Amino acid sequence: MLNCADFFRVLTQKGVQFYCGVPDSLLKSFCAYLSDALPEDKNIIAVNEGAAVALASGVYMATGQPAVVYMQNSGEGNAANPLLSLADSKVYSIPMLLLVGWRGEPGVKDEPQHIKQGEVTLALLDAMGIRYEILPSDVKLAEAAIQRAFEYMNLKKAPYALIIRKDTFEPYASTATRAENNYSLSREDAIQEIIQFTKNMQNQPAFVSTTGMTSRELFENRAKNRESLSSDFLTVGSMGHASSIALGLALNLPNRDVFCVDGDGAMLMHMGSLATIGSSGVKNFKHILINNGAHDSVGGQPTCGFKVNFREIAKACGYTNTWLATNKDELKECLKQMVTKEDLELLEIRVKKGARKDLGRPTSSPGENKIQFMEYLKG
Repeated sequence: MLNCADFFRVLTQKGVQFYCGVPDSLLKSFCAYLSDALPEDKNIIAVNEGAAVALASGVYMATGQPAVVYMQNSGEGNAANPLLSLADSKVYSIPMLLLVGWRGEPGVKDEPQHIKQGEVTLALLDAMGIRYEILPSDVKLAEAAIQRAFEYMNLKKAPYALIIRKDTFEPYASTATRAENNYSLSREDAIQEIIQFTKNMQNQPAFVSTTGMTSRELFENRAKNRESLSSDFLTVGSMGHASSIALGLALNLPNRDVFCVDGDGAMLMHMGSLATIGSSGVKNFKHILINNGAHDSVGGQPTCGFKVNFREIAKACGYTNTWLATNKDELKECLKQMVTKEDLELLEIRVKKGARKDLGRPTSSPGENKIQFMEYLKG
C-alpha cells in the first residue's frame, strides 16, 4: 500500500500547492492526511466535482501550477462539462491532476450503484481525451507515474488522471482535533421518528431517501420493525438528485404526500434544484434535510452545511414554510405542524455525525425496489 505522507511529499516536490474535490471512500485516508497537512484554504471540499474542476482552473491561472482534484468515479459526470468546455486543450488548455477513486472496478465486489460506473470509468476518460494511468501502490512506481503525469501536463497543458483502486493507500487517521457538533439526535434516530410519526397519516406518503447512510438507515428501520419497504424509493446513487425525483412524483401524485429525506452534502451538490422545486407550485412536497455537517458515507469530511442557512435559501426559492429541529421534542412538534399543512415545506434536522458500525445495506436490488415502489404508488 502507498503511504499517504510519501504520496503527498512527491506531489509537493512537483509544485502542487492546492487540492480540491469531493471526498471518496477509496481516497478517505489521503483526504484525512490532507486535512492534517494543509490549511483549509489550500484544501477545499467542493460541493460537486464540476465546481472543483473550475476551482482548479482558477488556481492554475493565478499561480501557473496545476492543482489536484479528487473525486469518486461517479463524479466524472459532474466534471465532464468543465473538463471538456473549460480545461480541454481545444478550449483554455488548463492542466490539473485528477485523482479518481475506482468504485465498481470490474472483478471487484461492490454495491449495485457503482457497477456500471466502474465498467465505463476508463472509457469515459478515453472519450474525453484525458490521458490516465492506474496509480501503483508501490511508492517508487507511484513516483514514476506522477513524473509521467507532470511531463504530460507540462507538455500538453491538459488534465491527467490517476485512477485509484481499492486499498491503494495505507489507512490514515487524522490527528487533528476537530470539534464534534453536540446535537443529541443521530440521523438514524431522526429517521425512526419520521417513520413513526407518518405511520398514522390517513394518506400514506411516499418516501424518497438520498444516497449513502440515509437510505441504508431507512431500509434497516423498516426491516427491524417488520414494516413494508414498498413505500420507500432508496436513491442509492445519483447524489444530490433525490429531491428532483421526489418532485417528479409529487407533481404527478397530487393526492399523496411525498417526503424527500435529504442530506446536507447532497443538497449542496445540486442546490439549484431548490429553485425548481420552489417555483413548481407543488403543495404535497415535504422536504426533510438531515444536516450533520459532514460527508458521513465516505469518511466524515466536513461540508459547509452548518455555515449555510438552508431554510432562508428555501424560502427565497419559494418554499412556503420552513422549520428547524435540534432534538427529539422539537422534531415531533415540527412534524406535527408539517403534516397539517398543504404546502411546500422544508424541515431541517440538525444531528450528530456518525453511524452504527454494524449498519447493513438494502437486501433488495435497485430494480426490485423500483418495481415494489411503483406498485405501492398505484395502490
